[in-house]
Amino acid sequence: MNGKTVRVGACLLVGDIDRMVRFYRDILGFNTDWDHGDFAEFETASGKTTLFMYSREAFAKAIGQTYEPPKGINQTFEIALWLPRYADVDAEYARLSKLNVMFPCGAPVTFDFGIRNFYVSDPEGNLLEIGSMNEK
Repeated sequence: MNGKTVRVGACLLVGDIDRMVRFYRDILGFNTDWDHGDFAEFETASGKTTLFMYSREAFAKAIGQTYEPPKGINQTFEIALWLPRYADVDAEYARLSKLNVMFPCGAPVTFDFGIRNFYVSDPEGNLLEIGSMNEK
């Protein structure tokens, strides 16, 4: 396999797909043509299926397993959402601040290694890093 020719998709296994689709679609602004089933895919600049969701209950059934979701903030992964500029990070923080979104680490921070970011927790405790590597 050659990584340069492979499309990568990230799947969130979710407990309440309706609530999660509403968050990613209505709060974060991802486009989807979700039909209220067990699967939803979101369009990004990287292409269609780079971010998708699947019902945790349906997934567990499909693989013949049970799944115990983490409690609180999920510390097993994060999804990074990269914006063009630092100013876009600040604007997105201001916009989300008005929408009752949880910021587990507070306001945007600029690190010595050149990233400005902040974190959002989605309704099921998954961390989203919203940041930029470009000051201007």
